[in-house]
This record gives sequence, C-alpha cells and structure tokens, in this order.
Amino acid sequence: MEKNRLEAFSDGVIAIIITIMVLELKVPLGGELNALRPLVPVFLAYVLSFIYVGIYWNNHHHLLNSTKRVSGGILWANLHLLFWLSLFPFATGWMGQNHLASVPTAVYGVILFMAAIAYWILQSAIIAQQGTNSLLKAAVGRDWQGKVSPLLYLISIPLAFVNSGIANGLFVIVALIWLVPDRRIERVIAKREE
Repeated sequence: MEKNRLEAFSDGVIAIIITIMVLELKVPLGGELNALRPLVPVFLAYVLSFIYVGIYWNNHHHLLNSTKRVSGGILWANLHLLFWLSLFPFATGWMGQNHLASVPTAVYGVILFMAAIAYWILQSAIIAQQGTNSLLKAAVGRDWQGKVSPLLYLISIPLAFVNSGIANGLFVIVALIWLVPDRRIERVIAKREE
C-alpha cells in the first residue's frame, strides 16, 4: 500500500475524533456568563484531549514521513493506534461530565497509556520493516520521551484514586513534554539530504 493512503485514512479518522470530542461541548442553558461554570471541567478535558490528539497527529505525520513502504504489520499497528485514539472522545466526555472524578480519570489514564504503547508498536513496526539503519531508528535514538510518557501514565492510574487533580497534572506534564513538535526526524532527513 502507498503510504499516502495510510496517511489520508489516519488523517480522516483523527479529524472525526476531534469532531466527536467538540460535540460533547453542549450549549449552556441560560444567557449569563455563570451558565458556563458547569461546563468548565468539560471544556478543560476537551482542551487537554485536543492537545493530545494534535500531538499524535503531528508525530504520526513525522513517523510516516520517514517511512518508505507500508507493510501489513504497519497497517495493523496503525489501526491499533487509531483504535485507542478513537476512545479519547468517550474518556474525555466521561471525565469532563463527572468533574474529573477518580474512575473516569483513571480510565482516561489507561487510554493514554494504551495509545502510547500503540504508538511505540507502530514506531517499532516501521523500524523493523526498514531496518536498524533506517531514518526513523536514527531519529528516535534512545527516545526518552517515549519511555517517560507511559511511565507517567502508569503512575497516574492508581494516583487518580488518591487525588485525581494530581493525576490530571501528570497528564498535563506529559502533554507539555510533547507539545513542542518532535524535530528529530526532520533533522535526520535534512542531514541525509545534504
């Protein structure tokens, strides 16, 4: 399969995920500013998830930019990632509607953890198909971000039952770690083109 088809399909799924998430933002009853107060947790959960989806979309683009061919294993690894990303609207809505309660926050952490693992599997499938001397392998190096993120998600899951605010704080920290686009792949591509 051409990687362009995989990119187009993935972009479409991610666009739908964002659309579904924004539909969870219900119009408040009442015309006063204080009518927005009950929507604050829903909006904050939406913003966090929107940032996460944006981070995955950006890094997914970089992954596929480094890919020459798409194998069956890469297709399935990509679908695995999209599955976990497709659960973001559910977890986001549940967490926001319940004012960042413990169980929805823990479930959100599980979904973030599984999405991180799925991304790692996709990255590994691309490296395995292209070899250890591949552009992607050279770009990711030791991948400290990819190792720290799942660890923080794992910590956040039981922590949600102790203090969901701290667990959500860990989600924000991981998002901040990834917020600046990962330029490793771009740098390696630029070096190889020189």
